[in-house]
Amino acid sequence: MASFLLAVLLRYAWDRSLLWELYLNLWPTLLLFPLAYGLAGLYAMGIAPPEELRRLSYATSLVFVVLGSATFMYKAGADYSRGAFVFAWGLMLFLVPLGRALARELWARKPWWGTAVLVLGAGQTGEAVAQALRKQPGLGLKPIALLDDDPAKHGREIEGIPVVGGLEQAAAFAQRGVRHAIVAMPGVPRNHLLELFEGYGGIFSHLILIPNLFGLSSLWLTTRDIGGVLGLEVRQKLLLAGPKIVKRIMDIGLIVLFSPLILMGTLLLSLLVRLDSAGPVIFAHQRIGWKGSRFYALKFRSMIPNADQALREYLLQHPELQEEWEQNQKLRNDPRITRIGRFLRRTSLDELPQLWNVLKGEMSLVGPRPIVNEEVSRYGSSFSLYLKVRPGLTGLWQISGRNDTTYAERVAMDTYYVRNWSPWLDLYILARTVGVVLFGKGAY
Repeated sequence: MASFLLAVLLRYAWDRSLLWELYLNLWPTLLLFPLAYGLAGLYAMGIAPPEELRRLSYATSLVFVVLGSATFMYKAGADYSRGAFVFAWGLMLFLVPLGRALARELWARKPWWGTAVLVLGAGQTGEAVAQALRKQPGLGLKPIALLDDDPAKHGREIEGIPVVGGLEQAAAFAQRGVRHAIVAMPGVPRNHLLELFEGYGGIFSHLILIPNLFGLSSLWLTTRDIGGVLGLEVRQKLLLAGPKIVKRIMDIGLIVLFSPLILMGTLLLSLLVRLDSAGPVIFAHQRIGWKGSRFYALKFRSMIPNADQALREYLLQHPELQEEWEQNQKLRNDPRITRIGRFLRRTSLDELPQLWNVLKGEMSLVGPRPIVNEEVSRYGSSFSLYLKVRPGLTGLWQISGRNDTTYAERVAMDTYYVRNWSPWLDLYILARTVGVVLFGKGAY
């Protein structure tokens, strides 16, 4: 409704001869949008944000195509402004996802939000599932209890969720209205697992299985029926030639689109860095890029001159901080950072010059965090995936707490991104990055 009214208002500001009555009479067509969203499954719980963005965009665009076709078929197109139509389309693609995100931010932690979920299994996998759902209340799946046949686990709490008893109690929860259950027992023998599905598939309308591939998550996993045998297809799209071309077009297109703002911001910040302290405005640091190539990532200088020497002297004076530095390659209260440098780092605006790296093809707008040689060993077997894509200006790490996360979590996020890439995931990360820049959460 806001998109519709704002579009008509914008068109009216352009042409005061616009007839409001024609548009007010169209209000019943707005009901097509929640209908389309319902058919797209957008009122279900547990949809991943990139998948939600994809469905929203397709469903919204489909309704506008239907409306455009209807006005053409009934020869009513001349009565309505094409500008208002395009304005409403663009605004809805932006405001509807924003509205849903704001709704979750306001209410996702309220007790009435979401649907109750029963977790079957209180082992390592069950604990990981409970932790994941607690961290992401916006998914709307709220675990209320765990069940496990191991009596030693009864009475415990995992992430504040009680282990109330054995699996035989599942039917009692179903009778109390619980419709979602998650089977988190990947180590259970096949025969027993089939018995669980046959037994609980009839009492829970939504039964989710965590397979014996925990940790290999995929947003775009599809099932395959291979001659009566269940198969799971995992496509790592970012390793294919076509998606790489799409990603490159997105990078260049977005930079060109926002080039006036980028240019003004770059000039202003360059002046502030120059006035704040002596030294060059731009700092270049060698990083590891696509296919193992070395490149110099550009940043606004946020440290004093001779920063490396200052760090060595500071760590000698404060040996208790040596462990923090070795663990994260960062210090929460780094004495080398200048006044304007703290602002730049808190907002991540110090990385704005890396847009030049993006244009040169050394980086992408979204991707794994560019690393140095000393960090290679921390990636382990995941380093081979890192080398297959361009590092990013922003990424999952930057929107997930940044320096408040452990290094192992950073590596896991980079691996997850490569395996699950799509344009929708990139758009989701870019949208979340705006909020991170504004509020500077986890940055230092």
